[in-house]
Amino acid sequence: MVRVEQFLADQVAARGDAPALSDSTGVRWTYKMFDKASDDIAQALKDAGVQPNDRVLMLSENCAAAVATVFGTWKAGAVIIPVNARQSAGEIQRIIDHAAPAAVLMTCHASPDATAHAERLDAAEITGAFGAMHLATPIASNPDGDLSDVAVLLYTTGTTGDPKGVMLTHANVRFGGNASATLRGINAGDVVYGVLPLTHVFGLCSVMTASCCAGAEIRLEARFSAEKLYTALTTGVNFLSAVPQMHALLMQYTKEQGLTQLNSETLRYVSSGAAPLDPTWKRKAEAFYGVAIQNGYGMTESTAGISATSNPLGSPDISVGPSLPGVETKIDDTVEGGSNGKGEVLTRGAHVMKGYYKNPEETAKVLGQDGWLRTGDLGTFDEHGHLHILGRSKELIIHGGFNVYPPEVEAAINDHPQVIQAAVVGRSTGNDEEVLAFVQIAEGDTLDPQELKAFVKERLTGYKRPSQFIIGTALPAAPTGKILKHKLIETFKDQLA
Repeated sequence: MVRVEQFLADQVAARGDAPALSDSTGVRWTYKMFDKASDDIAQALKDAGVQPNDRVLMLSENCAAAVATVFGTWKAGAVIIPVNARQSAGEIQRIIDHAAPAAVLMTCHASPDATAHAERLDAAEITGAFGAMHLATPIASNPDGDLSDVAVLLYTTGTTGDPKGVMLTHANVRFGGNASATLRGINAGDVVYGVLPLTHVFGLCSVMTASCCAGAEIRLEARFSAEKLYTALTTGVNFLSAVPQMHALLMQYTKEQGLTQLNSETLRYVSSGAAPLDPTWKRKAEAFYGVAIQNGYGMTESTAGISATSNPLGSPDISVGPSLPGVETKIDDTVEGGSNGKGEVLTRGAHVMKGYYKNPEETAKVLGQDGWLRTGDLGTFDEHGHLHILGRSKELIIHGGFNVYPPEVEAAINDHPQVIQAAVVGRSTGNDEEVLAFVQIAEGDTLDPQELKAFVKERLTGYKRPSQFIIGTALPAAPTGKILKHKLIETFKDQLA
């Protein structure tokens, strides 16, 4: 078995003195420095009693030390559990109780939230080529079964009750990193902007691992700032992967500077994830960036990537693209909400997880013995073989006997020039479901719900139109920027009639 850290060894041998990582704390590492920092992490973990197959929990925000921790954990033969330090003490304790990590590492220098967790866990400072971090050993080393092929345990966003830890193997992560680097055309010496959290599968595999696989440099940012992103894109960055809210805030910031376009001499690739592409927004964004906006589809259980576009500038395609090389995808139209080629998306290949950690029952629900992973998403293929995502099967709204797919309604709302992003959910009214829309606008803006209702009326048939529009300047979101739909009704309960 070839392990993920071999990517780093290959780069040290080929271009050890080339830039590898820089971050908002001022760190700038070559690949040799990155390698030494991860060696020191590995040694610190071994000194703390960490054994092969042990779990190591990392509480961090994006920084070079976090990347060194991931690779150092692999070098120690252990399994990394990356968790965003902005999660609450209760959320983190549930993960600790479930995963039983032998060590917890915290990047306190880059995250005030990590500092608070370090104090709570009575962590001690350690130092090395990685700088200074904090280490706690909450549970005695207890290697649990054969996890030798598992690289990462990722606890999925928004889980309730018992958390589910997705087991991604070294083969999964290598496949995801290589596929992402190849798709995007990342080359040695390129610069990738790293604002998507490394504690999420996309940042971990499609940014961190892909960049290391290709020999590129990552500019890491702990928290999103439109000003910092603008500076980065005008000073050498070649690749940007972001979510719609980040794109919208960058465009707003640029407008405030009196500019209508980005005017970057180096930017080659831009993608927008975590939400469907709207045709009007896509044209606007491409005019702003001057490069094509790419889209894709994946999930934690599929090591991020299932399908992706590689469209030329100006393409009208708003799909999530064809399946990635080596990935199989099909539609099961026998599920609820499915018919005539519309149904649940199933996928199979080297990207599919090993299963949920210590949870064979949940694993069996989504992963068949034939290797097909049930995604829980509804989709369909167009005549070109490109996949279109219609929404989560559990988020399908049945209103007046008709199927309402939230992404279609969200796309219509997002057409409004003042809307940054929208989220649509259903709420039971007894024998039916009503359609509710939650809309984010910029600070200082005002938008009358009646104006939005009239706007949508021209774009959606009657049964698809929301009965209420809740408008605000922020929606509940995960650190990735993904809207947490299950929190919308509770968050805005006072505004809902």
